[in-house]
Amino acid sequence: MSINFDLNDLQAFRAVVEQGSFRRAADAIRITQSALSRRIEKLESALGVKLLERTTRKVSLTNVGRSFLPQVERLLDDLDLALLSVGDGGALRTGSLTIACVPSAAYYFMPDAIRSFHSQYPRIKIHLFDASANEVAATVASGEADFGLSFTGNLAPEIEFSPLLEERYVMACRKDHPLAQEACVTWAQVYQHAYITLGRSSGNRLVLDRALNGVPAGRESVCEARHVTTVLGLIEAGLGVAAVPSIAMPGAAHPVLTQVALVEPEVRRQMGLLKRRGRTLTPAALEMERLIRELPGTLARN
Repeated sequence: MSINFDLNDLQAFRAVVEQGSFRRAADAIRITQSALSRRIEKLESALGVKLLERTTRKVSLTNVGRSFLPQVERLLDDLDLALLSVGDGGALRTGSLTIACVPSAAYYFMPDAIRSFHSQYPRIKIHLFDASANEVAATVASGEADFGLSFTGNLAPEIEFSPLLEERYVMACRKDHPLAQEACVTWAQVYQHAYITLGRSSGNRLVLDRALNGVPAGRESVCEARHVTTVLGLIEAGLGVAAVPSIAMPGAAHPVLTQVALVEPEVRRQMGLLKRRGRTLTPAALEMERLIRELPGTLARN
């Protein structure tokens, strides 16, 4: 197939998707609406597929267009950053960066890293995809995310894992709970109280089930939830206690919640970076990785 389109056509396609209409897209890239339409038609004709569905009210991606978009964004972002790396173009630096994170990693790592990154590169848009461990790994493997933040588990061969920190699971509870003042508690003690569990679709649930094989629960949980953040909200509302990863816990200054060490057994997990094996990160992704690795408490610095 001969390639009968250029970067301007790809930029037009991205603009339409970002703006949601041909009129706004034309204004954004400073061309006429008819010129924009010609660029989209040229791109679709060259590829032999329909990328956009157009009605009088809205523009939406076709299935092919939805698959094509991440590749276009990556190509244009890589080109922007490559050109800027050979000249003094900091004020013009644009592009996007996609990071897939399990929610606890997003809570712990990303606020400070994003704040620092944005202060240096304000025109690079950051897409934070917070999802389950399986979804994070799948997004990295497909190339939709530049890299991921998750914990070790059943990772596909094309994913490489680089540790950032090792953490333990703790009992989260209200400060007025009977166990709140203990130095540590056993799982048997936890099961004597109303407790909340993570649902079976949670990667944390898999880690805990493996570690606690043979430890009798004694009673049913009062509730299951998919995300740790939801569990913490239920605890704050007084519905019980729960085992959660320590990095998901708010600081000591939180007015309601606190944590107690869990023992017999102590359960730990490794949190780290997920990358697609053999893939070279963009300059923007490398800079974000550097900022994450320099956060206090990380194990890996290189």
